[in-house]
Amino acid sequence: MTPIEDHPLRYALANELHARPFPVAQAPCTVVFLAIKKPVAAVARDRAEDMAHLIDLLDRHGAQHPQPDATHYASQIGRHWLKWEHHTEFVTYTAITQNVSERAFNPADFEVFPPDWLMASPGQRVTSIMLRVVPRPDDGATQAALADWFEPESLAVSRVLDDSAICASDFRIDPAGHMRFALFVSEGTGRRRTGRIIQRLCEIETYKAMSMLGFARVKALMPQIGELDRQLTQLMGEMTKDTTHPDDLLPQLLATSTELETLSARSAFRFAATGAYEAIVHQRIEALREDRFHGRQTFADFMMRRYDPAMRTVKATERRLQALSDRAIRAGDLLRTRVDVERSAQNQALLESMDRRADLALRLQHTVEGLSVVAISYYAVSLVSYLLYPLTNAGISKGMLTAGVTLPVVALVWLAVRRIRRKLE
Repeated sequence: MTPIEDHPLRYALANELHARPFPVAQAPCTVVFLAIKKPVAAVARDRAEDMAHLIDLLDRHGAQHPQPDATHYASQIGRHWLKWEHHTEFVTYTAITQNVSERAFNPADFEVFPPDWLMASPGQRVTSIMLRVVPRPDDGATQAALADWFEPESLAVSRVLDDSAICASDFRIDPAGHMRFALFVSEGTGRRRTGRIIQRLCEIETYKAMSMLGFARVKALMPQIGELDRQLTQLMGEMTKDTTHPDDLLPQLLATSTELETLSARSAFRFAATGAYEAIVHQRIEALREDRFHGRQTFADFMMRRYDPAMRTVKATERRLQALSDRAIRAGDLLRTRVDVERSAQNQALLESMDRRADLALRLQHTVEGLSVVAISYYAVSLVSYLLYPLTNAGISKGMLTAGVTLPVVALVWLAVRRIRRKLE
């Protein structure tokens, strides 16, 4: 049987579905997580810098290098299991260490990433997480640990995946600069399910932080958008009053419209990315299948109260910016209509003026025509008189001869001129 030719992307696309496997972890263990992003133009960054930074960390432990075009990597480095992922705007590092420190959330656990290596990072920290994974004690001990580790006012706790574990966080940055998460794993929960929970908790925090960049952008844009709204409203008012000439309004409207389009173009990617990251946050929380733990707020409750209002602000600002752009377009259409009406009135006045001038020209032409008949007749009478002067020998005086030919000559000249004019018309 002749084998069929495969599409050149068949294997690459199939393998993409398995490109980012969940980590495998077993309680007790410590998870440290780091997300790094370029402060500006993160999408167009040099990916070679990210790869060089990863290789620098691997070389410190003598670990094998990834493929040059790799977008994910997993390997054992010393006593830590490391997972690296390359995303559109950022890169993430996840290090899992068996066992936990006696001191909960000990900053020393983050030393898997050396300080000098962190300083050489090709970007800035978006978020970092310290996740303590321990076997689940009884509910009393769990509540005591939560009270000791987290801020009660913002603490979110829930049973997840059919009571496979209890996860908790207060979503606050601790004195060491990290987000704290706790995972209490129930007896019988497998290593892969534990790894999936860890992955989802890290993704919730990462995409929450990335989507909040859109909220920060909105806060920075608010004064500028408000000023543009005021300018556009003022322009519309001046157009309504009809006290300002369109030639004076047009430059202002063009400047306002240009600034609005510039803001929209610069913010379009961030708004779209914020919407995508927000959707991922809610999907990851939904995938946890939360149940309430002793009346505490769940992750979904926390996001509804603290996170969703910020996302609604971003969406409202995006709609407002679009509405301002639409208003500017409508204002331009109205101004164009006003200019067209004024030009039509000017053209009508110009046509009426041209009609009056044409009438005057016609009258002047008739006047000149009459004068031309007189002038031509004068010279014609003179010529005819000279022609008939020999008749004076018969006793006719020159005066009588001239008088006799004047009327016939004038009539003939008038008829000739009239015929010529009719032929031209």
